[in-house]
Amino acid sequence: MALRKLNPITPGQRHKVISEFDDITTDKPYKPLLVAIKKSGGRNNNGKMTMRYRGGGHKRRYRIMDFKRDKHGVAGTIETIEYDPNRTARIALVAYADGEKRYIVAPEGIKVGQQIMSGSDASPEVGNALYLSDIPLGTVIHNIELYPGQGGIMARSAGSYAQLNARDKKYAIVKLPSGETRMVLTTCMATIGSVSNSEHNLQVSGKAGRSRWLGRRPRVRGVVMNPVDHPMGGGEGRQSGGHPRSRNGVPAKGYKTRSPKKQSNKYIIERRKK
Repeated sequence: MALRKLNPITPGQRHKVISEFDDITTDKPYKPLLVAIKKSGGRNNNGKMTMRYRGGGHKRRYRIMDFKRDKHGVAGTIETIEYDPNRTARIALVAYADGEKRYIVAPEGIKVGQQIMSGSDASPEVGNALYLSDIPLGTVIHNIELYPGQGGIMARSAGSYAQLNARDKKYAIVKLPSGETRMVLTTCMATIGSVSNSEHNLQVSGKAGRSRWLGRRPRVRGVVMNPVDHPMGGGEGRQSGGHPRSRNGVPAKGYKTRSPKKQSNKYIIERRKK
């Protein structure tokens, strides 16, 4: 995977840095695993805008993903590496020995034709999914379950990974991409390796229109609003907005919003980096 800086023959290309897409092997998705996405534009069932700065964007179809990796003991072969408009990572189409096909989040370094497997019998190699009880300590992992059988929900975006640091009785101690260290049940599954498209964070869109293609409308700063619209609005001329806070009055910059009585606090060994 590489990046390409465009020659500035138009203003929108002056700072544009995009992916080469050289890791993608096909531009035609597997149709039985596609479903339609209905867009709401940030409106609820009454037509009222409940989420601002959403709307427009290119039409997409959702690729049904296998986050559970519950096809244990059946070998699968990587057929294609594809672009997915719904996530930052690449996805891989896996053809299993029994004829079924599934999409998975593509790990870094996986190749077409490579064999992968999940379950207790699988070896700890890139792309294989194992229980946390079977993964060697120090291994880099992604697509981690929080509850057994739930399907992977942690470390799924481009370039992200976690590390299995230790095991203590029925818990594994995992260092997450945020820097948080927490306990996860050893009966949860995770996939070996880091997520593909690791240079995604180095891309530069180059122009405002590219955000519109992604369905993001222009964001309005609070200080330019009226007092009725935002706590930081109002004032004569260019006045600063006072204490930085959200539209609902929740302070920004260091104010902790996590409940000290939250049930899952006891599983967190070290909080994420500030």
